[in-house]
Amino acid sequence: MLLFFKKYRIFFIAMFLVSAVSIAAFYTALKPKKTLKIYTPADVNPEMVDSTLQDIRKVHQIADFSFVNQNGKTITEKDYEGKIYVADFFFTTCKSICPIMTSNMVEVQKAIANNPKVMILSHTVMPDVDSVPVLKNYALEKGVNDAKWNLVTGDKKDIYSIARKSYLAVKLGKPEELYDMVHTENFVLVDAKRRVRGFYDGTDKESVKRLIEDINWLSQDGND
Repeated sequence: MLLFFKKYRIFFIAMFLVSAVSIAAFYTALKPKKTLKIYTPADVNPEMVDSTLQDIRKVHQIADFSFVNQNGKTITEKDYEGKIYVADFFFTTCKSICPIMTSNMVEVQKAIANNPKVMILSHTVMPDVDSVPVLKNYALEKGVNDAKWNLVTGDKKDIYSIARKSYLAVKLGKPEELYDMVHTENFVLVDAKRRVRGFYDGTDKESVKRLIEDINWLSQDGND
């Protein structure tokens, strides 16, 4: 028997290699290909969406915008053109979920530090309190990299509109206050075509880890 195996050892080695390659190819073919959903307003909890859009299922993109960042610079959609970015809503005096969200967004900032394709955009929901100097102090305190992360303020109606009509991520506040908003823990992933590709719990480290993985996947050429 030993002589038999010695005589045909090259054949057996070749068969083993062919089998290994075939199994690997078969596994790769069966393994589900990663995808990320492209969200429309109809896919999201109606509480987060403006009533005029709640049943819309067509292609949805982030609208044009114009806000002012922590350095007093006007930031528009042009500053994010062709970029993947993470958006959220917060206010500097928030003592509940905001500190956790900001801490986790700092981790996102670290993860994208060397990725020129990715940025961050945080909107205050209390522009009457969060002036440019307040945002600047907050940015310095939290270690915000101005080249990657804009903290923006502006007209409350505009912030309300983009929160409810574009990012689909903010609840209504008091009914008697037309532009009252209750921000949520959502981090919103936006692709280079201005489409919403995911919602993540900004207070949960596992969800933020998944966000970073999805950012890296979107960053790869051919993934959209």
